[in-house]
Amino acid sequence: MAHAEEVKHDQTLPPNPETATLEGKNKFLGFWFFLGGETVLFGSLFGTYLGLRNGVADGPTPAELFHLDLVFIMTMLLLTSSLTSVFAMIAMKKGNFKGLMLWMWVTVILGLGFLGFEIYEFVIYVNQYELGFTTSAFSSAFYTLVGTHGAHVTFGILWIITLLIRYRKAGITLTNAPKFYVASLYWHFIDVVWVFIFTVVYLMGIGG
Repeated sequence: MAHAEEVKHDQTLPPNPETATLEGKNKFLGFWFFLGGETVLFGSLFGTYLGLRNGVADGPTPAELFHLDLVFIMTMLLLTSSLTSVFAMIAMKKGNFKGLMLWMWVTVILGLGFLGFEIYEFVIYVNQYELGFTTSAFSSAFYTLVGTHGAHVTFGILWIITLLIRYRKAGITLTNAPKFYVASLYWHFIDVVWVFIFTVVYLMGIGG
């Protein structure tokens, strides 16, 4: 029965259901304008961080603070979640609704894992290193940049969960395909920002 349902979607949906309608194309176009604003936001935060990263006052330096093993685990979780969201989109284009739902849920779980490690990281910095938001210019810039990214991860997780719950029995349609596709693109954007954070904040911080 399930296989028959998937075949039905294969037969009724166009090859790219996410942009097959005018509404889908408008969502796709509007999303790129939205990403333009997000890029400016993170560009400003990165510039601020680079300007203040050496202002450690009496607090710990980035080299004393950062541990590459923890950050590496966080990076692997987020990059893997980007890959699973790609698998979800491949399943969607094939009309495989169960595959779409499965891989998007895996993406959510990996995102929650990343978020848990990020919260753990902040707790360690505050409790063991006494690095509060106002400890130094560096700490303010660090928590603002990495915390803003964490807020975006949280938003992305809630966005995907909302879609998964709302369309849990709907199958793949020309209405929900653009929504899943745009959510997946947003998740890729979050991953790209994290790659820059990993390089600019953590690797440069450890390297001195």
